[in-house]
Parts: sequence; structure tokens; C-alpha cells
Amino acid sequence: SWAGARPELRAIGYDAHGIAAHIGILRRFIKVGEVDLLVAELGLYGVRSDLEGLGISFSMQFVYPVLQQLGVPFAFGTVRHALRNHVERFCRGGLATILSGIPVRSTHPEVYPDLPPTRLEDVLVLVTP
Repeated sequence: SWAGARPELRAIGYDAHGIAAHIGILRRFIKVGEVDLLVAELGLYGVRSDLEGLGISFSMQFVYPVLQQLGVPFAFGTVRHALRNHVERFCRGGLATILSGIPVRSTHPEVYPDLPPTRLEDVLVLVTP
């Protein structure tokens, strides 16, 4: 979903060894039920492997004032089920909630003439209030 996207905000953390972590935020309209809702999508998230488990995810607290400035009710991101243990760290202290069983429709990363342009995916949805 981020192919060709230009994040409105990109946060990059550095240390003595280079880039330590990064995340992007982009406002998008998504359909929730029958309503088109402007929200912030979190993506391009990464933490250098030698820093995983050291609490960098708690720096996500910077997102709250940014969401207020962007005028959106919440931010969300989607991840594969295999990353559940990793993203559960975001949920500590109420920073986010993981939802499963939410059908997410997205575009195919490539154009396939024999497939519809969108697909339904079974992913975990991470929601930051």
C-alpha cells in the first residue's frame, strides 16, 4: 500500500551506527462501513535488528500530538500475523490496540490482467487512538 506513497511525516532515529528506526505517516481516506474517513496510516516502520526489544517502540508516543495536528481521529497500520509478537509492544500502556478479523481491502502490488485490482487480506490492524 506504500508503493509510490510520499509520507507527510517521516521520523528517522539515528545513533552512532546510523539509522536506528524509522516510520512514515500519511493521511488517507478509508472506508469504515459506509463512511469515508480521513485517517493517518502508519507505515515504513522499521527498527534495526540489534535494537529490537530495547523499548524504541515507546517513542511512538510522538504520534499523538502529530495526529492532533493532522486533524485525524486515529492512525492505523497493518501487519502480517507473523509479526504479532513484535507489534504487541506498541500496545503496552495503551499506545495502540491490535484488532484481528477485520477485512482489509488493498490493491495488488502488481497489475494482473486475470485478477481484480483489489484483494481482501487477513492482516492484523494496529490502531493508535
